[in-house]
Amino acid sequence: MNDKQFSPARPPATLGVMGGGQLGRMFAHAAQAMGFKVAVLDPARDSPAGQAADRLIVAGYSDPAGLADLASACAAITTEFENVPADSLAFLGAHTFVAPAAQCVSVAQDRIAEKRFFVDCSPSSGVMPAPHKTIASSEDIDAIPDDLLPGILKTVRMGYDGKGQVRVKTRSDVRAAFADMNGVTCLLEKMLPLAYEVSVLTARGADGESIVYPIAENVHRDGILFTTTVPGPNVSNACAGMAQDAARAIISQLGYVGVLCIEFFVLTDGTLVVNEMAPRPHNSGHYTIDACVTSQFAQQVRAMARLPLGDVRQHSPAVMLNILGDVWFDAGSDTAREPAWEQVLALPGACLHLYGKEEARPGRKMGHLTLVAPTLAEAQDKLRSACSILGIELDA
Repeated sequence: MNDKQFSPARPPATLGVMGGGQLGRMFAHAAQAMGFKVAVLDPARDSPAGQAADRLIVAGYSDPAGLADLASACAAITTEFENVPADSLAFLGAHTFVAPAAQCVSVAQDRIAEKRFFVDCSPSSGVMPAPHKTIASSEDIDAIPDDLLPGILKTVRMGYDGKGQVRVKTRSDVRAAFADMNGVTCLLEKMLPLAYEVSVLTARGADGESIVYPIAENVHRDGILFTTTVPGPNVSNACAGMAQDAARAIISQLGYVGVLCIEFFVLTDGTLVVNEMAPRPHNSGHYTIDACVTSQFAQQVRAMARLPLGDVRQHSPAVMLNILGDVWFDAGSDTAREPAWEQVLALPGACLHLYGKEEARPGRKMGHLTLVAPTLAEAQDKLRSACSILGIELDA
């Protein structure tokens, strides 16, 4: 139904979101600030987005009654996580405007389809994914080219934050990892000489207009995003331009409406390699809330409501730090205690965002902290101070 003409949605219309996580929560805050009401569909009665929503529909993501209820209530619907069933988005799209559309989300849900799309898009984007091979049987393992190892074996579906991924050096390693993954179809990607990783946050409106945010440089720990720094200290103007041009080509060829994040590897020789994309706002884009004219969530609202896209200008250098549940615990203790937020917030330019999750657990994303300052060096200095207060080893 998304190929039909829709008038812009105007406040106080209701905008819907599939999923109750922290991205849905921040979307709700942005939509409500613009005068919209927000309906959230999620199986849980208490969720970060559900706490912030004007209306919560407690239902499974494939529940026909719940989906019909959401569709009838909303002028437009989006998703806050990529693993929402594409069939559910297609059902919703038969009744109201859905952005991103089911077919766009389905590409990002399947690593094989995603890699195929990146390859098909390479003549216009100018970038390729890492060399890769589908692993669905023992025969596929026997046929692995020698130069594809060492690599990373990834499940084709449902992987995130480092889950469903194993580093492998030999065919024997691949066999063992494939067996540990219960023989589900996987993708083997060649490990490349990585210098650093960047992500490009982009958005496209229903009218075909697109925007690209400043390039973010990311650092991961244990497969989870640790920090995002913008402007990236290692990112050259040439690299930034190449990544932004590639992102514009990718989002256009996908026919996408909404916010899309595309992750790239920058190799030691300067080559840019496209890694993966997320059909939603992204952890690495959280800095936009405090450092840009239009946050990624306000941009998501504008795109799905068919309103003009917002100014992506960054007014302050920024470093974003993910806050995991680990900071609630002293070393060797199983008893949670509240971190010293008053000390953190005493730092000039410290912007704290907690997600309303009741239970802190090690490795669980509980919030993020953005440090903004007149210069990048000052923002990085504030990051060091915040990590010291929270007991986080910055250089681990």
